[in-house]
Amino acid sequence: MKYLYRIYQVLIAIPLVLVWTIFISLLVLIGCLLGGGRFFGYYPPKIWGWVILKLFLLPVKTEGKAHLEKNQSYVFVANHQGAFDIFLVYAYLGCNFRWMMKYQLMKIPFVGIACKASKQIMIDKRGPKRIRESYEKAKQIMKGGISIVVFPEGSRTFTGHMGKFRRGAFLLADELQLPIVPLTINGSFYVMPRTRDWHFLNWHPLSLTIHQPIYPIGQGDDNVTAAMNDSYQSVMSSLEPDFQGYVENPDQ
Repeated sequence: MKYLYRIYQVLIAIPLVLVWTIFISLLVLIGCLLGGGRFFGYYPPKIWGWVILKLFLLPVKTEGKAHLEKNQSYVFVANHQGAFDIFLVYAYLGCNFRWMMKYQLMKIPFVGIACKASKQIMIDKRGPKRIRESYEKAKQIMKGGISIVVFPEGSRTFTGHMGKFRRGAFLLADELQLPIVPLTINGSFYVMPRTRDWHFLNWHPLSLTIHQPIYPIGQGDDNVTAAMNDSYQSVMSSLEPDFQGYVENPDQ
């Protein structure tokens, strides 16, 4: 079955994904340029992620959507197991959002221009001024009623285990007094771990767990620390047993 799945990837899935990605990128670009950024910045990418998961025949299980309220902005924080986290969250979170992502992703053909047009939040760490500009952009987007999704580890895991959480997303939630929603992703590490970029995919089920929102208990450092610790424990609580516990990520 493994080799049949690889043949299927080469002959069917990968060519269709490439064409589909170019089409969706152009659709997002045109739609946003015409003034439909709120719609085209989320719904075409949502369908993009869903179709890609279907093309690779990856089953998905979700739970916890009932925890989310309509028209409420959230700061979503998730563990980062692999490249397929992006498709999983887009397809199954069910909430209009923008990513906080590394600015280097702007270099990806077609995807980069779509990200820029749809006002994804690029985190540029080449100086305090650029970092602050990124957070100011995030604040403006969230004031407009759109949520953000952050991988607070800062990079994909090498081992499947979670690294430490960084404070940026929690500082933003604290400043805007918005609830934080932890997300636990399972399975993506098996599909395409960081150590196997650009290799054949492995077939494996995926799951997305949406935890209960963590509301502010005040404002300031105590609230940031409490929210970060509570989020970490929530995400950890639903990880597969093999990935329970902290293991240092050498890229952090």
